[in-house]
Order: sequence, then structure tokens, then C-alpha cells
Amino acid sequence: MGVGAGVGWHASERAHRKQRWSARASLAAVTLAALLPLVYGGVGGVLLLLAGVAGMAVTAAGLWWALTRRGVARVAAAALAVAAPVAVVGMFAAANLLWVVTLSLALWAVAVWTGRYALRSTGLRPVRVKEHRTPPPRRPFLVMNPRSGGAKVERFGLKEKAERLGARVVLLDPERPEDVTELARRAVADGADLLGVAGGDGTQALVAAVAAEHGLPFLVVSAGTRNHFAMDLGLDRDDPAACLDALTDGVELHVDLGFAGGRPFVNNVSFGVYGTVVQSPAYRNDKVGTALDLLPDLLTRQSGPRLTAHAEGTTLTDPQALLVSNNPYRRDDPAGLGRRERLDSGVLGVLGIRVDSAAEAAGLLLDPEAGGLTVLTARDVVVEADRPSIEVGIDGEAFVLPAPVHCRIAPRALRVRVPRFRPGVPQPQPPLDWRRLRKLAAAVGRTAVTGRPRSRHAVSEPPFMGPTA
Repeated sequence: MGVGAGVGWHASERAHRKQRWSARASLAAVTLAALLPLVYGGVGGVLLLLAGVAGMAVTAAGLWWALTRRGVARVAAAALAVAAPVAVVGMFAAANLLWVVTLSLALWAVAVWTGRYALRSTGLRPVRVKEHRTPPPRRPFLVMNPRSGGAKVERFGLKEKAERLGARVVLLDPERPEDVTELARRAVADGADLLGVAGGDGTQALVAAVAAEHGLPFLVVSAGTRNHFAMDLGLDRDDPAACLDALTDGVELHVDLGFAGGRPFVNNVSFGVYGTVVQSPAYRNDKVGTALDLLPDLLTRQSGPRLTAHAEGTTLTDPQALLVSNNPYRRDDPAGLGRRERLDSGVLGVLGIRVDSAAEAAGLLLDPEAGGLTVLTARDVVVEADRPSIEVGIDGEAFVLPAPVHCRIAPRALRVRVPRFRPGVPQPQPPLDWRRLRKLAAAVGRTAVTGRPRSRHAVSEPPFMGPTA
């Protein structure tokens, strides 16, 4: 073994040793977290833990009643949802076990952190999106919405920077709405070799579809409010001007583009509750108030469409909410909710929710795999309704589409030009696999990772240092 190989071997061995000890620390922490209430509280401690679970169920039921009732009943249900956890905390404090619960939760957090650290490099591999090097555009065309994201276009000087880099920029006039699709088509006819948008996801989708249709690169400038598409592309959402660096120093990512009834979407299309709520003229100025006013009838099916969705052999019957996304959203990492690990998997994400009672709402909170939640992937989704048209939200914008609505994905149809240097997409945390952690903690040497035990000779043999005189 050469010097380099010896150094590499020792570094690898140190990494494996850290994994094993992290796995052991995780198992020890979770064991202590489970035993503390029993050791210090006895049977009473176990009963209090069961009371805590019951309190969570009551809270979920209270939230359901608060969303499906109005007036005094809603106020009472909201009070119940708040009172239940307060009462549970009070019971633990009265039994002098609040510190035990606090310590148990802290130990559980340690178990999760160390367990994920141990598993991080033994199976989960970061998704690497292939970058394509292409020459900079010569005649880029950008559409900018000056009102998007709280006037980010003006605050970050986006128009001025884009023009300095050679782009032709059209500012949308809020007082005179324009068809951005037609603007993009005219730009292509005039010789544009790149189309871009500084604005919300809805505007980006419309121009992206034109770029995909003509095989042109598309530039995303994170000047919207939420910038979900920009986030999943790994762009800098805090500095929209940095996105413009792609005009001179950029690479291309080939990503998927979704379509719902012929309309493009870069993020998702919502059916059911949200699709109906966003239709209200009052929603833009008062989102919470409008939703609370409409939810009771929508959740109890006194209004709104009755939906049926078909997704490659699976049928979702009568969901109150249905979300079809351009690539699936992550679910295994709470910190990564609302993010997509990749945008080029070639499949739609499908999430359906059906809850018909407070008991089912409680069950959904206590068991995320309960029957009320459907999560799957498909290349095509067909959504039917009990009426000739369906109200939907496409990338946050309100539309009414003729039923049935056919959702499909166009794999890697969109060439997105991004800066060569960008923050990137945070990688997901590995899901906790306790069986795998036990094997890793009990393993000796490299057996934990490779499945091949080291020989004693390999342990004691020093690295080869070359011939001696």
C-alpha cells in the first residue's frame, strides 16, 4: 500500500469509526428517552404519556371543528385546540415530570441528529443534476414584473443590470395587463435566443412553455414572493441580481415541465379546497379571512366540486384537496417540506387528502400514513368532477378548466440557464432506519459499510513507505 493509499485508508477508517459511534449514541439516546418516563414516573408516567397522545388527538379534532364550523362553535373549537396541550403540560408539571418530558424530547432530538449523521454517508447519495455548458446568449429577452415580490425589480436594479449584460427588457405595466405568452412569442420571432422572467412562478411557467416549444434556454430571476421554482433550481433567492450572472457565466439544466389541461406549470396545480379558495376576488387582500369563510362548506362538501382522480392504476375518490406537482415534494425531512429534491425525474407528484370527521383528522396527525393521505407518483393524472368545469390553482394563479383535466409531464423539456456559481439545493436528510442503525452500531471495522470484515493483517500492517536503504 502506497503513502497516498495509507493516508486514505486511515481517513476512511476514522470516518467509519465516527459512523459506528454515532449509531451507538443514537440508539443509547432513544433508549434513554423511552426509559426516563417509566423510571421516574412509573405507571403514572406511562399514563401521562398516553394522556399526551390523547391531547394531540384532541388538538387535531379541535382544529378540524374550528375549520368546519362558524361563529361560537368555531371559537369553542379553537379554544379546545389550545386548551388540550396546555392541560397536558399542566398535568406533567403537577406530577413533577415536566423536566422528564423535556429531557426525553431533548434525547430524542439527539437520537435523530446522531442517527442521521451515522446514516448520511452509508447509503444516501446527493442528487447531481447534469450541467450542460453552452455559449452565452447573444440576444436575450426578459420580462420583468415591477410589482412582484414587493418591487424587487426596482430594489435590486434588475432592469439596469440585465441591460448592461446585453438583454432586452420589457417591464409589465400593472395598469395595462399584457399577454406574456404573446410577448415571448414576438420576441422569438424577432430573433431572441433566450427567454427569461423576473416575477412570480405563474408568469415564469407561461414564458417557460414558449421557451420549451422553441427549444430555447430559459432564465429564472428570483424576483417573486416565494420563488419555489428558483429555490428548487438552487438559485439565490436573497439576491435576485445574482441570477442574471447566468447571462455571461452560466450553464444549462434540463428539467421537466408540467401541463394541466394544456396550461404549463413549473411547481404545481391544486384541485379542491385551494383551487376554489383562490378564485375569490377577496383572496389576494385577505388570504386567511377568505379561507376561513369558505372552508366550512368546502371541507364538509356542501360546496365545491366532487373530484375523482386516476393516476396510473390508482383512483382517489372524493378528496377535499389534491395537489399535482412537477416532480414530487420531499416528505422524509421536516426541514425540507415544500422542496423538491430534483426537477428531472420525469414523474408528477400526487398528494391527495380526504378527511371526513374529527376522528380522521386526529388519526391523520398521529399517523401520517393513515388512509386519509395518498402520496404517489405518476406520469399522467386525470382529474374528473361532478360538473363540466373545475376551479384550479396553477402555480398560485386562479383558473377554471374544462373537466376532465389531464395532467402530464414533459421530461426534460425545459433548458434552464443558471449561474455557474449558485447556492444549490440543500440535500435531504436520510430517513431514520433503526434496523440499519443497530447493524451499524454492532459492526466491527468496515463490516458496517462494505460487509467485508478486515483481516488482522490489514489492521496491523503499516502503510508502505517505499524501499529503505
